[in-house]
Amino acid sequence: SNPFEVKVNKQKFNILGRKTKNDVGLPGVSRSKAIKKRTQTLLKEYKEKEKTNVFKDKRFGEYNTKLSPEEKMIKRFTLERQQNFGKNNIYNLNEDEELTHYGQSLAEIEKLNDVVDSDSDAEEGGTLSAELTAAHFGGGGGLLRKKASSEQEAEEEEKPKSRKELIEELIAKSKQEKQERQTRRESALELTEKLDNDWKEIQSLMVRKTPKSEKKDKEEKPKPDEYDMIVRELGFEMKAKPSDRMKTEEELAKEEQARLQRLEADRLRRMRGIDEKEETKKKPKHISADDLADGFILDKDDRRMLSYKDGKINIENEEEEEEGGNEESNEERNEEGEEEDNEHEDSDEESADEDEEGVAEDNHSDLESDLGSEEEGTGDKEQNQESNEDKSQNMEEQDLKMEAARSELPYTFAVPESYDKFKSLLTGRTIEQQLIILERIQKCNHPSLAVGNKAKLEKLFGFLLEYIGELATLDLPELKTIDRLVLPLYNLCQMFPESASDSMKFVLRDAAHDMEEMIEVKGRATFPGLDTLIYLKITSLLFPTSDFWHPVVTPAFVYMSQLLTKCRITTLQDVVKGLFICCLFLEYVSLSKRFVPELINFLLGILHISLPKKQAQGYTVVHPFTPVGKNLELLLVSDKKDLESWQKQNLPLSILTRLKEMSRTEMNHIRLSCLALCFDLIKKCAALYESLPSFHEIMHPVRILLTQHLPVSEYPEQMQEWYNSAVRELQNKVKHYLPLVCEKKKPEPLKQYTPKIVKVLEFGRKLGGSKKEQERKRLIHKHKREFKGAIREIRKDNQFLARLQLEEIMERDAARKRKVKELLGSLATQEGEWKAMKRKKRKN
Repeated sequence: SNPFEVKVNKQKFNILGRKTKNDVGLPGVSRSKAIKKRTQTLLKEYKEKEKTNVFKDKRFGEYNTKLSPEEKMIKRFTLERQQNFGKNNIYNLNEDEELTHYGQSLAEIEKLNDVVDSDSDAEEGGTLSAELTAAHFGGGGGLLRKKASSEQEAEEEEKPKSRKELIEELIAKSKQEKQERQTRRESALELTEKLDNDWKEIQSLMVRKTPKSEKKDKEEKPKPDEYDMIVRELGFEMKAKPSDRMKTEEELAKEEQARLQRLEADRLRRMRGIDEKEETKKKPKHISADDLADGFILDKDDRRMLSYKDGKINIENEEEEEEGGNEESNEERNEEGEEEDNEHEDSDEESADEDEEGVAEDNHSDLESDLGSEEEGTGDKEQNQESNEDKSQNMEEQDLKMEAARSELPYTFAVPESYDKFKSLLTGRTIEQQLIILERIQKCNHPSLAVGNKAKLEKLFGFLLEYIGELATLDLPELKTIDRLVLPLYNLCQMFPESASDSMKFVLRDAAHDMEEMIEVKGRATFPGLDTLIYLKITSLLFPTSDFWHPVVTPAFVYMSQLLTKCRITTLQDVVKGLFICCLFLEYVSLSKRFVPELINFLLGILHISLPKKQAQGYTVVHPFTPVGKNLELLLVSDKKDLESWQKQNLPLSILTRLKEMSRTEMNHIRLSCLALCFDLIKKCAALYESLPSFHEIMHPVRILLTQHLPVSEYPEQMQEWYNSAVRELQNKVKHYLPLVCEKKKPEPLKQYTPKIVKVLEFGRKLGGSKKEQERKRLIHKHKREFKGAIREIRKDNQFLARLQLEEIMERDAARKRKVKELLGSLATQEGEWKAMKRKKRKN
């Protein structure tokens, strides 16, 4: 075959239920594919012919649950009668049916009631009726005329009308309908006029003059309602003015940075002992005696607004305005922009330079004489002493202000480049000061203010995470400080989610590697420290735990499940850590309701280690718990005094560092609190997983352990309440879900409105006939095509079967010939041997 004549139809995607058309366009390929298909289907049916081993129940209504047994029997009986009726009564003439001949009943014709016998001896013999003669001989002129006229009328009725006659009949019919409508309209108008006249006559009898007082009452307008008054008031109210636009994040960051820089400048000025008021005050300008005040400039607008009050002019107090203006001047300066501050500073510097130049030129000649005369007049010692005391007090106040300014936190911070610098910023500070420092670092180094700020703040998240871990590893862990530091950690995570996830993944990866190394070296693993547990808690606060897969939460989920299955329970500290991880698991899956088998197994193990050794039998325990060992009665409390004095208490993480210092009674109380927490967690698990189809199978071992093995009577009353609530939560759950079963009958689809589709052929011609005719033609054409295709396929199938049968016959014939040849060969050998033996005998 020529490869250039091959045509290949490619298919991009494999779709279920669709016939593939990507066949190679060679004549032999399609034939080989058809043969292959027939070998898979037809050959298999041919080989399995008359080898049925399946019984199909085809009785009517056997799998229909909606029918009762009586209805099924009635329906089967009717179907059986219908089948028998169709088979047996094909050629039977039913007596109830009436047979006709040219419209006349054969039964009536056989009676011969209407035929008159001419040979009968009747009284009126010899006289034939007109009907009889008309029926048999056609006699009678009148009858002939009547018959002719009736035949003409029938011919006229049967004769089709022409187009002109049809149009004339249509016009006449429309005129008649129009005339009828006109008459109906005129009759209706006459009736309405008559009715109006009658009503006027009746109304004239009912007319009554109303008195003037009533007319006045009617003419008075009704008072408006409260709603109308409110609507009118709202109409006269002033409309709201448009507010300023919302500032962008970059603008807000710039404003916050400028504010912190101004506050830091003020703090540095106060720390150096420079008074802001003295700087802002202008030095008195020296005016010489020869000055004519030609350069007078109005620096301030002293005009007042003229107003009247109670018919008198309202004069404002000048002193109050001046004081208020002096107090508000400093605040206004702080709130103004940087450009205005620079302009004012430039103007102040220029004026100060001019004043110094003027003083230098004048040499204060006039002031020296005045000062000399004043010193001579007021040279008392007491006044000098008072002035010295005032100066000392001012110096002390200034020193206090400088010390207060030094003790204040700076308003601007740079992002620390290393963890040591970051730690030096926060150590020795209170928690409020630490939060303020972190907030100011973020505001002064916002990513929108400079190019490298983003990378610096990303490092800050790692520094803060490491600092939290260091606080957790102290001898007395500062859990309150860690709790407050989660908020800035969350803000940084929202700003830089990728770097935050990388940092958290690095921490979790290190913890998982440490556990794997410990298992390789020692053969067993222990629960991690407090810092790792806090990191797992922070993960649930920073990242979404309800996702199906998350780059941080999913590894944390796997790591916690490994902790509950690989870490041995040897001390009470391990029990507290394991219960904390169980609480974290419930927090993780509270929204997704994901099933955690490690959680159920661990709670089952907690119940196991709270039993005495004699009762810890009859159930299976999964690793890391063992049915025997020294840690079996780890949570068992046998002291009655401790049981009576116990009260339920929370188990904070800070208790992990104080377990070694506690007394025996306190340890027993913690054991009982752990058991109560276990009951609470079982109750929460039952409420969380009640919708699972296999809920009862999952919680079955826990239910057995609670109801059959725990010594409930020895526990205090409060513990018994927690136990009973957990048992009720397990036993009161009902199966809400049933296995899915397909319906026996297909649901009937809803009736829909099908659109009217008009097929248009070429040159704008529509397809002739109605919709039913078109559908009928389409079905006929489809039937012909399918019929031809079916005949063609049947012929090919018959040819295929004929070839198979011929091959079987040829194989049988070949086998028979081979056997015949073998038999003949064996006989020939036997005959040769016999002849040889005979020759030997003859020779002998």
